[in-house]
Amino acid sequence: MGCGNIFFTLVITLSAALITYNVIISANAPLKSEFPGPSKTNPSIATPDGDGGFISVDPIIKMPLDRSKKRLFHTAVTSSDSVYNTWQARVMYYWFKRFRDQPGSEMGGFTRILHSGRPDRFMDEIPTFIAQPLPDGMDQGYIVLNRPWAFVQWLQQADIKEEYILMAEPDHLIVKPIPNLSRDGLGVAFPFFYIEPKKYETVLRKFFPEDKGPIANIDPIGNSPVIVGKEALKKIAPTWMNVSLAMKKDPEADKSFGWVLEMYAYAVASALHGVGNILYKDFMIQPPWDTEIGNKFIIHYTYGCDYDLKGKLTYGKIGEWRFDKRSFDAVWPPRNLPMPPPGVPESVVTLVKMVNEATANIPNWGS
Repeated sequence: MGCGNIFFTLVITLSAALITYNVIISANAPLKSEFPGPSKTNPSIATPDGDGGFISVDPIIKMPLDRSKKRLFHTAVTSSDSVYNTWQARVMYYWFKRFRDQPGSEMGGFTRILHSGRPDRFMDEIPTFIAQPLPDGMDQGYIVLNRPWAFVQWLQQADIKEEYILMAEPDHLIVKPIPNLSRDGLGVAFPFFYIEPKKYETVLRKFFPEDKGPIANIDPIGNSPVIVGKEALKKIAPTWMNVSLAMKKDPEADKSFGWVLEMYAYAVASALHGVGNILYKDFMIQPPWDTEIGNKFIIHYTYGCDYDLKGKLTYGKIGEWRFDKRSFDAVWPPRNLPMPPPGVPESVVTLVKMVNEATANIPNWGS
């Protein structure tokens, strides 16, 4: 038992030393990385398919047109062991299982990457990998920094059968079967309006030097939702971790990027490794701003939904009817949440219906 404790302490100490060394290098010198492929692909020309042939790419939405091959992807969701993350992960996994085997799906396995460093009581319910959190104090109060470190551990240690990875989050609801929207050498990602590389070019040049290419090579994305090749992600993830830590250490970057710092870090890491991304707006919606489901695949319920009893949005003011995940940061949401009043958009109605169905069918809900 004593030897085990010494060994575990040694591993953590060495890991911390390695991370600290990498942060120093990342913060004070240009990041030197190996590049798995070309940095960007012109969406109006043919693209190699990885098998010696070519696929055509739609120049408007940048989506490959040839979908003759079935390519499974593994869905990975990082989570802490908080009540807040846990109830969302259980609901998310319920809907993953509902759509995994339906026509049109290329969804393979699923892993909750639990970065608490210890098992919880839901290990038998949700396939789970235990990742160690960053050493005390290294996240500087920004718990999201555990996400890239958790992915590094999972990619290094887990036996992942699929050749592609979907990085998702606990507050994602899958609303239909998801095909593999990526292609070899190109990831696929949702474009976020608030990720603005050009606006912050001066800051980003600290981490993406001019010799790496134009700032436009940094896509307006985060790490989720993203479908990307497994081998590409194995190269991106350590850089993502180091850039995240270096940005947090840099006062200008920390102030500029705030709570989306880790998203910028992933976009930079992806660009450093020459992994371009198909920007696919139909990947997901974010109620209440997006009102219809349409052809989308995921509902991301990151924003609170507040309405009066006439169905009018009262954003910024607590509504007479509301759904906000933050209302349940320390307690389980009850089963059978009240449905929104008439006039509330389809996206919000669907969100509440899906949460209610999941909680009604998940055993031992609220415990």
